[in-house]
Amino acid sequence: MKSLHTVTFILLVIGGLNWLLVGVFSWDVGQIFGGQGALISRIVYILVGLSAIYEILGHKSSCKECSTKPMQGAAM
Repeated sequence: MKSLHTVTFILLVIGGLNWLLVGVFSWDVGQIFGGQGALISRIVYILVGLSAIYEILGHKSSCKECSTKPMQGAAM
């Protein structure tokens, strides 16, 4: 499961960087592969979306920050 987590994390980073490029430069990385309509671009977009769903569902169990116990004496 660690390798699946690593792959999904990498895909999410790629997706996030793509959105940064779209926002700052109005340039979509998918243009390299023929635009949003190209099969390879659609596959990458689908994999990024599925990675996001996987990470949302499994985040709590794989995140070191979220799985740590609260500090003693911390206000709730």
